Amino acid sequence: MSQQPTELATFAGGCFWCMVKPFDELSGIVKIVSGYTGGHKENPTYQEVCSETTGHLEAVQITFEPAIFPYEDLLQLFWQQIDPTDAGGQFCDRGDSYQTAIFYHTEEQKQKAEASKRELDASGRFDRPVVTPILPASVFYPAEDYHQDFYKTNPLRYNSYRKASGRDDFIKRRWNTPADKAKLKDKLTPMQWEVTQMNGTEPPFRNEFWDHKEEGLYVDIVSGEPLFSSRDKFDSGCGWPSFTKPVVPALVQDKPDYSHGMIRTEVRSRKADSHLGHVFPDGPKDKGGLRYCINSAALRFIPKADLEKEGYEAYLSLFGQEK
Repeated sequence: MSQQPTELATFAGGCFWCMVKPFDELSGIVKIVSGYTGGHKENPTYQEVCSETTGHLEAVQITFEPAIFPYEDLLQLFWQQIDPTDAGGQFCDRGDSYQTAIFYHTEEQKQKAEASKRELDASGRFDRPVVTPILPASVFYPAEDYHQDFYKTNPLRYNSYRKASGRDDFIKRRWNTPADKAKLKDKLTPMQWEVTQMNGTEPPFRNEFWDHKEEGLYVDIVSGEPLFSSRDKFDSGCGWPSFTKPVVPALVQDKPDYSHGMIRTEVRSRKADSHLGHVFPDGPKDKGGLRYCINSAALRFIPKADLEKEGYEAYLSLFGQEK
């Protein structure tokens, strides 16, 4: 796909080590830089920021393509990484430099951030008020090189710190709760729930898209993240929709599956973690040799003519069209 216009988003969520991986490698995310913002000293060092004398917060600045990953989705993902009711830091890290904040770059971002904060505050998910401030973006200073992509360069230290900090335990308690599951179950059909949430499999040849030939985009039934294109669909004879590749490889993840006495490779969506199906090495050789065998119940189809209306105009180029 052609390069889309980009914007900046800046979030402070406590230790910036923990604020890169959740956004990294998602479709529409171009670059993530860890750094310092909101303070009064030029070019502060990590030690100076930690001394709480510069007024800076640890933050990440994200370059993103809003046509592919909207700012509203960034906000939702940001909230899911933090404790927005804590004004004194985040988890084991205390002090002003570890406070949370949303730094808006445009008036539109400000309005969307304020609306998102109001919605979260009214949701009842937290026992205390949401106190994360929404502030105008100021000068952003990139952190030292050894802080960049820390989860990749120091995975053992990153994982150890993250687990010990209390962040992961908090996220598990506050998100993906039984209430969230109940709400999702009401939204999905019994078969969609069984497939995406219980790792089930629908019957072959008796599902919505196994013989579907219309041009368009197949997206995750839960999250709407784009998964497969009709241009990559082929008739494998197996009775389920089959594709040679995902639209954006980073939006699907492969996992070993040893269930039912077999050794297979499961395919899940990255954002919603929906079970989609499996991938096998028996696809068309001239197109990479893979067969993504996907449950129709995990998918929603968007016709090519509706892509722009549905907010997927960035994917028109898959069908030889540009917006």
